[in-house]
Amino acid sequence: MKPLSIVKLALLLFLISFPVSAKSSVVEDIRMWHAPERSRFVFDIDTKPDYKVYTLKSPDRLVVDLERSVLGRPMPLPEKLGPYVGKMRSGNPKPDTLRVVFEIAKPIRYELQLLKPFDRYQYRLVIDFYDQDHVEEPASVSASLAVPRQKRERTGDILIVIDAGHGGEDPGAVGKRSYEKTIVLSVAKKLKNMLNKEPGLRAELTRTGDYYISLRRRIIMARNINADLFVSVHADGHHNTKAQGASVYALSQRGATSETARWLADKENSADLAGGVSISDKDDLLAEVLLDLSMTKTVSESISFGREVLDELKKIGKVHSKRVEQAGFAVLKSPDIPSILVETAYITNPKEEKLLGTKSHQTKLATAITNGIKRYLRKNQGIYAYQY
Repeated sequence: MKPLSIVKLALLLFLISFPVSAKSSVVEDIRMWHAPERSRFVFDIDTKPDYKVYTLKSPDRLVVDLERSVLGRPMPLPEKLGPYVGKMRSGNPKPDTLRVVFEIAKPIRYELQLLKPFDRYQYRLVIDFYDQDHVEEPASVSASLAVPRQKRERTGDILIVIDAGHGGEDPGAVGKRSYEKTIVLSVAKKLKNMLNKEPGLRAELTRTGDYYISLRRRIIMARNINADLFVSVHADGHHNTKAQGASVYALSQRGATSETARWLADKENSADLAGGVSISDKDDLLAEVLLDLSMTKTVSESISFGREVLDELKKIGKVHSKRVEQAGFAVLKSPDIPSILVETAYITNPKEEKLLGTKSHQTKLATAITNGIKRYLRKNQGIYAYQY
């Protein structure tokens, strides 16, 4: 056996003295979304992190320590941090520990969750900042939906809530050059402006910018302002890039009317996983029984509403289905507001994606939906007191 050289001996002693550590987690990005009631910061991490979070006073700070982690991107710029965070900085208080410090700009409370890999995402450490006096929505959203809402006194205005799908953390369907969340927000804003110009109609948006709202929260928002109709605007996506055409969906309490409807509902209902919302509330699941008992008439009205919108969409382009399809869309489960989901076109179809990106086609879509709403209201004047 040959004796070890001095160099090899020195290397062996070094490895014994300093064992190789476990593979470091990489914080690949820190993204943020600012909604009217919160700011969300998302750490994208390539492996499950070992972390702890705590606060410090004088000045107020929130500290995130990630063991065996490195930062793969620069800190976000100060002007992008939103209203709750004044500055962000990072450092290494000890080897292999990444520390990220949020300098708090105003009294806040925060929520923290670690999300497991899902779809295109790896592990995500999510921190939401709220005003200190922010009030949470009810623990059981479904139970609150099952309680009859107070009917508002009619002033002649029919209130339509327009829901731009996805947003923020959840891009929705992805085309070659655009995201569903961006296109549908643009269409929704045009639709709101058109409806607000119509005598006797008023429209409100569930989201006004690039941030995510849970599916159930969208329903709660509509009910809180006593909406008469609810329209969720989307752009479809499919692995088959030749799939094309607009479509309209209503809720089904029993089963989907087609495989496409079932697939789409599953995809849309998983948005809360992408958006970072817990959907494991057992009370919500139990309260579904109460909701189902109260929804038969509303579903029937939703189908009638959807037919009028679909007939108008047929005038401006191809439709994927000639009837109003049905499936178990979570966002349509309001027990007392006729609700439809409009898929404006397939963003994964290159020709339709190009159309969706143009202001002229977005205006055509908004006009078709507006005309469909007016047609439905005219046919139900006794219910809605709509005379235009």
